[in-house]
Amino acid sequence: MKEFCEENQMKSTNITKSPWIYLIRQMFICSGVASYFFLQGLFFGAPTVYIPQIRKEANSTDIISMEMVSWLYSISSYGSLIWSIMIPLIAERFGRKVPFIIAWVNTIVCVLLFYFSTSVTELLVSALLQGILPSVLIAMSIMILTEYTSPRYRGMLITFKGATFYWGIWVSNAIGTFFHWKNIGILIFICCIYNISILFWPESPFWLASKGNFDECAKWHRWLKGEDKNSEEELMQLIISQKKLIQKQEGQKSKLKNRIVKQYNIMKAKQFYKPLIFALLTICLYHFSGKMACAGYVLDIIKTITVSESTAYETMLVLDGVTVVGMYVGVCLNKFLKRRTLFLGSSTVGVTFLFILSLYLYLVKLNVVAENKYLTLFLLTGFSVSISCGPMIMSMCFCSELTPLTGRILFLCLFTLFSNLLMGSTLKSFPYILKYFGSYGTFLLYASMSSIFICILYKVLPETKDRTIQDIEKSFIDDNVLKKYDVPLTNVEAACDKNLLPLRS
Repeated sequence: MKEFCEENQMKSTNITKSPWIYLIRQMFICSGVASYFFLQGLFFGAPTVYIPQIRKEANSTDIISMEMVSWLYSISSYGSLIWSIMIPLIAERFGRKVPFIIAWVNTIVCVLLFYFSTSVTELLVSALLQGILPSVLIAMSIMILTEYTSPRYRGMLITFKGATFYWGIWVSNAIGTFFHWKNIGILIFICCIYNISILFWPESPFWLASKGNFDECAKWHRWLKGEDKNSEEELMQLIISQKKLIQKQEGQKSKLKNRIVKQYNIMKAKQFYKPLIFALLTICLYHFSGKMACAGYVLDIIKTITVSESTAYETMLVLDGVTVVGMYVGVCLNKFLKRRTLFLGSSTVGVTFLFILSLYLYLVKLNVVAENKYLTLFLLTGFSVSISCGPMIMSMCFCSELTPLTGRILFLCLFTLFSNLLMGSTLKSFPYILKYFGSYGTFLLYASMSSIFICILYKVLPETKDRTIQDIEKSFIDDNVLKKYDVPLTNVEAACDKNLLPLRS
């Protein structure tokens, strides 16, 4: 056995495949996920332009009340709550591809209802059915982008897909600005054609290992990430950890009949609840920065500052554009800066712009200073770029990397449920906050709440860059408990010698 393993090791050193082929394969998988983010961005940005168009066609603002506006933006988040539990469970039982196939069928139904709608009620039903998309994008993107990608490329690929969501918002708003809003539905249908590529994905190596199919796990892990030393050691850790977990679960079947007790034991473990708390704090900073709500209600915000409708639309497109550019700047900075530095630093700059903007708008209201639309646009641009570089792309990056392997499905159920509930609540309440607090009070409120979360995260948020998911999970375990999880093997050759790592084909 040892000689055969050594022969395989020698063969691996002579592999002529370029490392770029593995990056291309990982990008192929991630492009399928990113396409769904683009679709969600198109759906999310649509109410911003179809609400004023419908009101203009009816020559009445009463046709869509403020209450209905808040529901059109938030109903998909509330409609996703049941899917937040079902999607991770489906992924655990049937694999990672099945939820995306379900989402594809659902999206076709949504876009047909969206395009052929003749009333606001039908648009509301379409938005409700879109609820599966936020659940798939949160839960499944975390699974896919951590299980299919190498630590070397993971941060770049995770942050890139976040930018794709705002590409969708920008394109949706641009279509609605210059054309009829139903053209958005045509683009969504065209994008659905590319999503058929999901059928050609391999199954997740982690899911295969969790089901005890270690040969298939090794095959697709090497197909995705190569056969270099780091990839093989990552594969070794994955297989050994899953073997131990399977053995532990088999040993507990006769002792632990109550599944509730089993889930409780997982939840009270430090390696579960600590990363969950940190992940929820990062997503809270994202939503309480107000950027998501501002992206949806951008026209309403700008119209409180300027009375010119053409200026409002132009400013909206400029802000959408700088948001996307800022996110790509963040993707580039992510390659050179630590996760914490980029996340907290850009968040602080963004909150500073919010405080200045709030003060400036308040002084304008008091007639202390004259309103200058260029200064207002500059402050909004500074806020958008700063938040784009940090919370908008890094919050999901942290959430993905903090998701543990033990209790992964329970973790994602809780995290996705909370995220969608928080997003729905912020979108539902924003028009009321804007109405009763004014633009300056709204910006002050979000700046104050963001500051609180920045201070908390500065104290507790760990660094995750270039670390495997197994290493991150172990960092939350006490030293006396960690000994039970430690793998006595330190290299690939030892694992191969003890027949723990499947041989290379």
